[in-house]
Amino acid sequence: MKLLKVLLASFVIASLSMIQGSTAVAADGYTLFGDAMLVSGGNPGMAAQLRSVGTGPSTATFGGVRFATPTTLTVAQLNVLSTDYKFISNSCGGGSPRFQINVGGANIFVYIGPFPNYTGCLTNIWVNTNDLLTPTSFVDTSQLPGGMFYDTWGAAQTRYGSMLVTGIQLVADGGWFFGVGAAQTVLVDNVNVNGTIYTFDAVVVNPSDKEKCKKGGWQDFTTSPGPFKNQGDCVSYFATGGKNKASD
Repeated sequence: MKLLKVLLASFVIASLSMIQGSTAVAADGYTLFGDAMLVSGGNPGMAAQLRSVGTGPSTATFGGVRFATPTTLTVAQLNVLSTDYKFISNSCGGGSPRFQINVGGANIFVYIGPFPNYTGCLTNIWVNTNDLLTPTSFVDTSQLPGGMFYDTWGAAQTRYGSMLVTGIQLVADGGWFFGVGAAQTVLVDNVNVNGTIYTFDAVVVNPSDKEKCKKGGWQDFTTSPGPFKNQGDCVSYFATGGKNKASD
């Protein structure tokens, strides 16, 4: 058990810098990064496919989804994280997949899989995690002062409740756990982030809505599909049926 903790802690810290610096593809309320893409075969409809390939004894590529979070959200106010998931290559392991809650320049890790090793997930079948943030759910707060590998969410909320949540991601980076060249591939769907559910299904965009961009209307899109840099960006988004996303 001690070895597992050391392996997970060292790997997730090493992979964090790569994840934070990765490129992203924008969508409604979330961004895909690394080796992540939208695919058919969700539960139902579309799903996000997260893929990780082992590149060394303790290194791997990664894929994930970054979710939009309110700027005022605190740890005390975060009470729901769940997802449907389906492994199509290998299983859970190596601390992956997991939710990452960004707090104070560090992370609270919420691992997916059977407690206490978070390995041996079912394959080729859709499974729901249920809420991973009940008061008695175990999370990893070891990156924070006074934290521990097996901490309850209730204790974490008591200890860090006033701290702001600056981001939430769902990450797969455990390919290393299965060996060099091995792929850990998981589909995720119906992700619930504090009551907001992400289905990854395509958003229907009406080309005629480009008229809303004119006369300064482009500035009214302060949330998805905006914000836009200018009227041209806004018009292009609607005219192409959403193919041309707002510029960052």
